[in-house]
Amino acid sequence: MPESQRSGAAAATVIYVPSPIGCLRISGSEKGLRELEFCENPGPEPKEVPACLRLAGTQLEEYFQGRRLDFDLPLDLRGSAFQIKVWAALREVPYSHTVSYGSIARAIGRPKSSRAVGGANHRNPVAIIVPCHRIIGGDGRLTGYGGGLWRKQWLLDHERTISCQLPKPGSGTGT
Repeated sequence: MPESQRSGAAAATVIYVPSPIGCLRISGSEKGLRELEFCENPGPEPKEVPACLRLAGTQLEEYFQGRRLDFDLPLDLRGSAFQIKVWAALREVPYSHTVSYGSIARAIGRPKSSRAVGGANHRNPVAIIVPCHRIIGGDGRLTGYGGGLWRKQWLLDHERTISCQLPKPGSGTGT
């Protein structure tokens, strides 16, 4: 039986995507992605898969292969206005870079809201796509991650490794 849930007007479909850091559970509808979370085991495949979920699977595969640095996917996020603002700011953090909660707070015009940014980061429903793994403590240390700190470290290491392999601007390696 395909996993489906009602949330708002459109029913959400769920797919499961294997990755080097475990199974990814992705839900969404024709409007866009709603959730990407880590899971233990894949569930049944739905009979019909919305285009945005097929595209998400493809883009995630490219990301893990080091062929994609950012995601171009429609999102159907549910959250407060503040959370949506934080999640939008997270999407602006460049591949392989890290920033602090305070940096995000300043970027959204709420410089004293580092803790609230941490709360919004914790509630990010679309891990990896909205790169909450790129947020670190003000002292430079890794802080909590819903998928576990080992996954956060893996994602950051993966991005840094791929970034080091990319041609540098002006290096003469391009045409």
